[in-house]
Amino acid sequence: MTPLRRKRTAAPNLAIEKSFASAGHRYVAGCDEVGRGALAGPVSVGIVVVDLDAPSPLRGVRDSKLLPPAEREALVPRIRRWSVASAVGHASAEEIDGLGLMSALRAAGSRAWASVLDTVTPDVVLLDGNHDWLSARSQGTLFGTDDGGPVTVGQLDTVGCTSPVQTRIKADLTCLSVAAASVLAKVERDALMVSLAADHPDFGWDVNKGYATESHRAAIDAAGPSRYHRRTWRLGSLERPDVARTESGG
Repeated sequence: MTPLRRKRTAAPNLAIEKSFASAGHRYVAGCDEVGRGALAGPVSVGIVVVDLDAPSPLRGVRDSKLLPPAEREALVPRIRRWSVASAVGHASAEEIDGLGLMSALRAAGSRAWASVLDTVTPDVVLLDGNHDWLSARSQGTLFGTDDGGPVTVGQLDTVGCTSPVQTRIKADLTCLSVAAASVLAKVERDALMVSLAADHPDFGWDVNKGYATESHRAAIDAAGPSRYHRRTWRLGSLERPDVARTESGG
């Protein structure tokens, strides 16, 4: 019996981005996040801005999850040259614990947004998913002090995205700017986790990149969580009665 061939998905393109030209928009930013479902490390947000007056093809780009590491890494300099502006922002495990996941994503996205603004102000942003966590909102946070008590932290060091945001489910599969943003964020976050693994070899971050593998959970059971773990989540394989099960994301 002949094995079934895996159907190759169509490459993302600029058709959606170009649809904004009719409204007078020239600079369209694609935005995507990585690290949402990890147990350790930051959430990271990539933004890639394209100029609709000078669009050009960029071959080989797919959603970062569909590409092997070597191909993702080779694409980074090409994406940087191709785009008008690009950036990646991060929010730490501590911020995820203190702010909550959605607000931490906004903080990471706002940092990337602030970097992009040094070059260009996008007219509109295409955001992967169905929820706008990127647009600017006023927010503070609570973190624990050394003695266990809460302390209020003022406004975050971020301005937030002030351009219109259009959410689109599976935009990383269809929109070239969003797929490119996912590649930049994935490569930068993976490199960060590999660098952290050198000082925390028990957790295997150079392989699992902080995600919830069986061996990662077992290592947390044995050694306890590090400062880079999201301590409000269920981390190990053992139930901890003092920690709520707030793990979320994909």
